[in-house]
Amino acid sequence: MMLDMDKPRIAVVGVGHLGSIHAKILSSMDNCLLAGVCDTDKNCLEKISQEFKATGFSDYTDLFDKIDAVIVAVPTKLHYKVSRDFLEHKIHTFVEKPFTATLEEADSLIKVAKSNNLILQVGHIERFNSAFSATQKLIKEPKFIECHRLSPFPNRSLDVGAVLDIMIHDIDIVLGLVPSKIKKIESVGINVLTHFEDIANARISFANGCVANLTASRVSDEIMRKIRIFQEDTYISLDYKEAKASVYKKTGLTITKEDLPIEKEQPLQKEIASFLDSVINHTEPLVSGPVARQALAVALEIQKQIWQQNR
Repeated sequence: MMLDMDKPRIAVVGVGHLGSIHAKILSSMDNCLLAGVCDTDKNCLEKISQEFKATGFSDYTDLFDKIDAVIVAVPTKLHYKVSRDFLEHKIHTFVEKPFTATLEEADSLIKVAKSNNLILQVGHIERFNSAFSATQKLIKEPKFIECHRLSPFPNRSLDVGAVLDIMIHDIDIVLGLVPSKIKKIESVGINVLTHFEDIANARISFANGCVANLTASRVSDEIMRKIRIFQEDTYISLDYKEAKASVYKKTGLTITKEDLPIEKEQPLQKEIASFLDSVINHTEPLVSGPVARQALAVALEIQKQIWQQNR
């Protein structure tokens, strides 16, 4: 199904830190019309609507008859209700990660989107990182994967813990790299500044023998977003933050290093462009509802194990 208009009308619901960046990018794109921004914070709404010359709405239901697509960047606990309302009004929906708070909510959104023949995309931004894109063709059969995602305390996204806030990015990437069922998950974590886990570690063992070790912290004094992928005779190192990638290869008794050429791009802009392409051409998004559900299921299991240990 092709849209009748050349430019789909799109709105951003929730224009806090991340939503405002979405609005900024959309306001500069030629293949869509930023038809509205929405937030319950009147001061925030006024600032963003004026800055990007978009109509402001304090109630997202007022957007139903004015747009073709929406980006939902509200707190996680509202992802399900807001996204479902838009999908039920035949509006293509992009919802930021984590997809939803529960698997039941995720299944419901997937069902509504499918029954209405709508695009449903979830914001797993690292899929669009240039460093990851540059190495995908080199990743064949990972034996061991190590992920570190560390950041200072964010003072936002505090309605969820570190697993759903930041580790879920690496969970999504790992599941995409390892074509095998999960055999076992072992998790530990502690809360430091919030009631949720602020530091978490998970070891995921797959049926094909691959093991992934994931560490996430939002109380670090440094920012680190790295993944290392070990294969037979090859080791690939990615730095998402710096958009750098290196490949180490074993030849006899020597190891050679090759830095991959990477064209630095803005991952969020690529992610939004991909969503718009899916909307305009009605093609399957890179991170669809079912794909995001898989990452959510693993994240919730890790979170469950941590909370059970800390009771």
